[in-house]
Amino acid sequence: MAGSEVTTHDPAGGSAGFAGQHVTVAGLGVSGISAARALAGLGARVTVVDGGDGDKQRAAARELEAAGIAVRLGDGATLPEGTDLVVTSPGWKPDSPLFAAAAAAGVDVVGDVEIAWRLRETVTGAPPAAWLAVTGTNGKTTTVRMLASILEAEGLHTTAVGNIGTPIIDVVLGQGKDGARPYDVLAVELSSYQLHWAPSLRAHSAAVLNLAPDHLDWHGSMAAYAADKGRIYEGNTVACVYNVADQATEDLVREADVEEGCRAIGFTLGAPAPSQLGVVEGLLVDRAFVADRQKQAQELAEVADIAPGSGTPAPHNIANALAAAALARAYGVGPAAVRDGLRAFHPEAHRIQHIADLAGVTYIDDSKATNTHAAEASLAAYPHIVWIAGGLAKGATFDELVQKSAARLRGVVLIGADRALIREALARHAPDVPVVDLDRTDTGAMSEAVREATRLAEPGDTVLLAPACASMDMFVNYNKRGEAFADAVGELTARDH
Repeated sequence: MAGSEVTTHDPAGGSAGFAGQHVTVAGLGVSGISAARALAGLGARVTVVDGGDGDKQRAAARELEAAGIAVRLGDGATLPEGTDLVVTSPGWKPDSPLFAAAAAAGVDVVGDVEIAWRLRETVTGAPPAAWLAVTGTNGKTTTVRMLASILEAEGLHTTAVGNIGTPIIDVVLGQGKDGARPYDVLAVELSSYQLHWAPSLRAHSAAVLNLAPDHLDWHGSMAAYAADKGRIYEGNTVACVYNVADQATEDLVREADVEEGCRAIGFTLGAPAPSQLGVVEGLLVDRAFVADRQKQAQELAEVADIAPGSGTPAPHNIANALAAAALARAYGVGPAAVRDGLRAFHPEAHRIQHIADLAGVTYIDDSKATNTHAAEASLAAYPHIVWIAGGLAKGATFDELVQKSAARLRGVVLIGADRALIREALARHAPDVPVVDLDRTDTGAMSEAVREATRLAEPGDTVLLAPACASMDMFVNYNKRGEAFADAVGELTARDH
């Protein structure tokens, strides 16, 4: 279905044309439940389908059925008769049988972001909130939260939405209710899945932070993955923000069909050229949104203003701050708000989170580094590292990561089901680095890993949890893995006292 135009959009109608339609919602996850409730509230006849039939699905089904929404469990492949539109949850693959059946019946498939985009003009009498959108393989959530903090510092009514956890349909439909002030602008995190199913999206300005192989089992190829990421630039009206250090992001800008006058704006960790934001002598500076970008530069903030109190910001978080600043500046935000917003920003847990300094050794939790690209950025932030790594590789290879990071490694402690893949890459590219291979995958392995890392570390070193792998072989999620690391560091503190 991808790319086909949907004919049900009716901006003049209070329900955006959904009243009376039979809409099938694929999936009983957070976004599926949100879409089902919203569309039913707009007068659509909704059926939710899900291939699962466990306790969790049955509990969700009972709640929806009580609201007059039909639910069909145990069959996610058959298209309900009379379906006019399919709304999919982000994780459903494009080649799912349900979507093949929809295509055969001439029925469009869209996602919750597409529905939210169509509804944005129908909720309040005020002009719809602008969307400043962010995607990329890594750094999306941090950048969107930085952006929201900057927008708030400017006095704008805003919130961070989308893939960050708040269903965007709920935010759009909640505007203006009970006298609430409509949003001026939304900071929107979008995954490649969401972009794939959002053919009508046209953001005010958007950024692609970086591109590296990820979710290729879903997209089918790197080219398809990149193309879906690039969808975020389509129809931009003011700025397409790209990463100067990642040529693929600039290529996506060149390929995008944008509104007349929309500009390409780069961000770089070096000194910026005209139409770029960058870093000069510890300052974030803007040579894009100034009167004479050939001769002028506007100071925005100091590098030290990025989440002060969290230690020296890692290079990739400086890049995230520049991308957030670029989007805010594209919206007309002043320099002082960029500085104040970055100062007010507090990183979420498990994203380069400082845990402790013990005996001259710093302990950093970056459990969120669940792929090699994220781990590479984390490893680049520190000069001397004892690296705790491993978990579920998800098909990844580690040679390039180890090659780029070898000179920084004081030692490595490996955990998890696929640790052998990292051990073999270390043997090929960093044979002199001491490696401790923990042959266990129970949750208690983290305590032993931290003890072994402490043994290898010297004063001035950083013990860094940046697994480059998913967590589900040992932990429920990356949050629990990070908590186990922090607990293990706490055990060291207790032992020392």
